[in-house]
Amino acid sequence: MFSKETVSDPNIYPYNVFADKVEKSLFFKPITVLYGNNASGKSTMLNIMANKLQIEGQEYATSNQYGIVHYFTKFVDECSYTLGEDEDGRQIGRLPRRSRYIKSEDILYEIKKIQQEQILGDGYIYEHIKRGMNKELIEQLKNSDKMKKQMEFLKFAQEKYSNGETTLQMFDDFVELDALYLLDEPEVSLSPANQTLLAEKINEMSRLLGCQFIISTHSPFMLGTLNAKIYNLDSRELKVTKWTDLENVRYFYDFFERHKSEFKLQK
Repeated sequence: MFSKETVSDPNIYPYNVFADKVEKSLFFKPITVLYGNNASGKSTMLNIMANKLQIEGQEYATSNQYGIVHYFTKFVDECSYTLGEDEDGRQIGRLPRRSRYIKSEDILYEIKKIQQEQILGDGYIYEHIKRGMNKELIEQLKNSDKMKKQMEFLKFAQEKYSNGETTLQMFDDFVELDALYLLDEPEVSLSPANQTLLAEKINEMSRLLGCQFIISTHSPFMLGTLNAKIYNLDSRELKVTKWTDLENVRYFYDFFERHKSEFKLQK
């Protein structure tokens, strides 16, 4: 449940994102999509959830650089949530620690790591720093045979995989059993065919691995393939909507309808 509180200045972030919303509560399925056009608040909602749930990938944000009130933190504190029940009807006590918020820029950064050796090496070192390796051991790692072998492996991957294949491989590498994943426009850099493939992969991970996904997207290929509950953030009521009724999807449909004669085979 998002904060129902108000502030004096209607332009203060993130209160301004929810100012015109009648409904403030969301209920999640194994796969739930937050759909909306640009500036609809999709990414903001995911980041608020990540901060409230305290999962990896959360980002701090503020709308007031010089003031004394940290409105983003205030808003997050005013939000609330429940975790529901497990398969045996028992109240879930906490989220799995493997849960993660993966942003579109995270995906692009992973692609860049494979495309640029220096960034790739820095990313490899950064992963060890995150795991708690001290400075002395980090310096030893930089000049080690292990590092050289890893660079060779990653450079091979750079030649082997396209951007789309890299994104799909990322999800195979990152997603673990029984965890919550907040995904912000995961279709970034993917062709329509690979967007559909990714959506099918998410369906499979939800069904077979017991994962739950909350996804922001306006891709018609993702929307039409995911077995998802879809919230329309462009509506004041945060309506649950069929993918075929969404504005972006209808735009694609109408566009191809206008041009369908151009697709007819020439005799």
